[in-house]
Amino acid sequence: MAAKEKLEAVLNVALRVPSIMLLDVLYRWDVSSFFQQIQRSSLNNNPLFQYKYLALNMHYVGYILSVVLLTLPRQHLVQLYLYFVTALLLYAGHQISRDYVRSELESAYEGPMYLEPLSMNRFTTALIGQLVVCTLCSCVMKTKQIWLFSAHMLPLLARLCLVPLETIVIINKFAMIFTGLEVLYFLGSNLLVPYNLAKSAYRELVQVVEVYGLLALGMSLWNQLVVPVLFMVFWLVLFALQIYSYFSTRDQPASRERLLFLFLTSIAECCSTPYSLLGLVFTVSFVALGVLTLCKFYLQGYRAFMNDPAMNRGMTEGVTLLILAVQTGLIELQVVHRAFLLSIILFIVVASILQSMLEIADPIVLALGASRDKSLWKHFRAVSLCLFLLVFPAYMAYMICQFFHMDFWLLIIISSSILTSLQVLGTLFIYVLFMVEEFRKEPVENMDDVIYYVNGTYRLLEFVVALCVVAYGVSETIFGEWTVMGSMIIFIHSYYNVWLRAQLGWKSFLLRRDAVNKIKSLPVATQEQLEKHNDICAICYQDMKSAVITPCSHFFHAGCLKKWLYVQDTCPLCHCHLKNSSQLPGLGTEAAPQPPAGAEQDIVLQEGPEPPDHESPPGTGTQEGSGDSSEHINRGSASQEGAADAGEGPQIPEGEVCPVESA
Repeated sequence: MAAKEKLEAVLNVALRVPSIMLLDVLYRWDVSSFFQQIQRSSLNNNPLFQYKYLALNMHYVGYILSVVLLTLPRQHLVQLYLYFVTALLLYAGHQISRDYVRSELESAYEGPMYLEPLSMNRFTTALIGQLVVCTLCSCVMKTKQIWLFSAHMLPLLARLCLVPLETIVIINKFAMIFTGLEVLYFLGSNLLVPYNLAKSAYRELVQVVEVYGLLALGMSLWNQLVVPVLFMVFWLVLFALQIYSYFSTRDQPASRERLLFLFLTSIAECCSTPYSLLGLVFTVSFVALGVLTLCKFYLQGYRAFMNDPAMNRGMTEGVTLLILAVQTGLIELQVVHRAFLLSIILFIVVASILQSMLEIADPIVLALGASRDKSLWKHFRAVSLCLFLLVFPAYMAYMICQFFHMDFWLLIIISSSILTSLQVLGTLFIYVLFMVEEFRKEPVENMDDVIYYVNGTYRLLEFVVALCVVAYGVSETIFGEWTVMGSMIIFIHSYYNVWLRAQLGWKSFLLRRDAVNKIKSLPVATQEQLEKHNDICAICYQDMKSAVITPCSHFFHAGCLKKWLYVQDTCPLCHCHLKNSSQLPGLGTEAAPQPPAGAEQDIVLQEGPEPPDHESPPGTGTQEGSGDSSEHINRGSASQEGAADAGEGPQIPEGEVCPVESA
């Protein structure tokens, strides 16, 4: 059953590709220039080419037929192709009969065939071919009436009966006319089938629109036609034909530079129409998806597919290519100029893919450094990928500066490449700090502050570079050529990469400042209180040599509680709201009264908080600033999710219960 479903899926795509190729050919066909060539040729006197508007109407009819073939249900489409294959087989059968009659006329032998070996060989070959054609036609049409497809065997039967050669020629023409009449009868008997199909399809469309709406109808057609895969297969076929046509006309092998130019020009030739451009967009999307999936598989192995079975990535790169192609008028350019512009657009797409690879690798690498996984192979894969993402973007930016003249789009590529390398450098630095802390077997003081400063430096550089890109784009728009699409891109870039980043950075700073103030306002536990408490920190599961006391009388490391407060301002154990000491009258250095024995465990079991990775402070949403702190907590509660990606979570001492997990 699975093999049958796969075969049906393949047929659903393969049988629709010719309709898109026909649409592409019709778009390229210029009717006016075609008739000008006809007028200069010997076909000018042919009545078929006398009426230009008739050919123009046939051009539009071709569009309609292509769209109908594209949207036909799979069952009807398969049946239509079977009819077409039967027609080709009948034509092949008559071609065999015509060749046989011609060879007999050339030999001029009218005697018995068994007396002439050559005549017997010709007859045997033609008879076998005709029997194969009849059998195939009967199988394709699923009928046992094989005589319906055997009219082209009449010349062979006439030759077997020693009919004169001149009469065999007439019999061959009669067989062709008889087959043509059969085809016309079949078409006439099924003349109303297209009308009935269109009528039933219209009724179904109206019902779907009334019940579910136009959006549901569009999504249903998108899924049934498998539009991304369909256009990708169409573009790959077009590209393969272009490469084949080039190498079939060349005898000598091309050099490496020539092959690169051939690759770019072939891609440029295969995006000269809207249909081929959409094919290139979906092809780039699937290539980007494959690269990102391979990246995650390299880092995590088969666990990457278990944790993330459907990676909704790749469309960003395809949409980027489509926007740039429309904004620059790519399909209207000459082939050479199109190839040059396409090389720049592909550089932008590669820069976007590298950034997406870093987004995949960054949390996995940091979680691997924060975990206790000692697998050298895992660490080698993580570090090697980071080194590739460090070197390759910088090399790409250097090559662009060497061979291209600087403009707005190239500045975006170079800035993105440099920022990718800088971010990888920061990730590797934090990874090294985590590994140093692992070998020391003791937490490094102010580790969170170091991580915050590293990420803050990168965010600041990213903000400055985005601001410079916007300033350059605005100056180029004012003093250069102004376009609506360019202005929209500058506006979007300013909003998402400048304004939102500045907003998130400021909110992250305020959250960090409030957390520090709250920690400073809490009383510090004395040595007697620590000895009396005699417990570990419920966040990092380490012994407490120093601690702060919350208003609800819970003990935590000051650094661990500060990391928790970056995400939410409640107690990790009982969810009590933490206030400054100025808001708590009577709270001094002494601890608040302890709850009754067993009460703390009941609170944990009933009202345990969500882990800090899954909760954000009110009004902040998904923020880069707060994510920087919670993402890189050293063996704290916020690193548990990342450590799970690396294969090992934080270790809990024997006999202790994790209050966060118990919730």
